[in-house]
Amino acid sequence: MGQSQQTECKEEIDVKALQDMYRKFVMECPSGVLFLHEFKRFFGVDPTGEASDYAESMFRAFDKNGDNTIDFLEFVAALNLVFRGDLEHKLRWSFKVYDKDGNGFVDRSELRSIIDSIYRIKKCSKSDLSDTQLSVDAAVDRILEAVDTDRDGCVSMEEFIKGAQADPWVLKMLSLDMNPAGWVLENRRKSAHF
Repeated sequence: MGQSQQTECKEEIDVKALQDMYRKFVMECPSGVLFLHEFKRFFGVDPTGEASDYAESMFRAFDKNGDNTIDFLEFVAALNLVFRGDLEHKLRWSFKVYDKDGNGFVDRSELRSIIDSIYRIKKCSKSDLSDTQLSVDAAVDRILEAVDTDRDGCVSMEEFIKGAQADPWVLKMLSLDMNPAGWVLENRRKSAHF
C-alpha cells in the first residue's frame, strides 16, 4: 500500500516537473519550437565558441523529424533518453550525434569532428584531460580500429554499439565522453546566470 502511494507521488512529481519544463520552454520559445540559434542560446553556447559544433550535433540528434527545429515533445524525449535511457539507447543517441550527415554511418571525418569538439571543450573547461593524451587523429584511429569490424571506413550503428560495449575506453569516447546529461545541465545552469 505504501509503495503505491510512493509511486503515485513520484508520478505527480514527474508531471509537475514536466509542466515546469513546458512553461520554461514556451517562455524561451513562444513559437513552440526551438531553432538551432535558440538551442545554443538556451544552453549558453557561444555561436562560434568551442562547444558550437557539439551543440549543433546534439541539436540534430534531438530533432527527430529532421525539420531543423525541436518541438517540446522532441525536447522531452531526448532529455528523457539522456537522463534515464539504458546504455544501448544512449549509444543509439550518441551515434546520431556522430552521424552528422544522417546517412546511417559514421565516417572518419564525422568521428574526427566530434572528437575534436570534445577535446576543445575539455581544454576550455579545464575538465579531466586524461583522455586527451592521444592526439585527435590517434584517438580516431584507435576508435576505428576497435569498431569498424568490416574495415570499410564507415561505422554502422551496429558496429558502433558493439564496439563501444566491447572496449571501456571506446565506450567512454563514443558515449560522447562528455556525459550529455551533465553537459545539458551544466550549460543550462550557466545560461541561467545571464
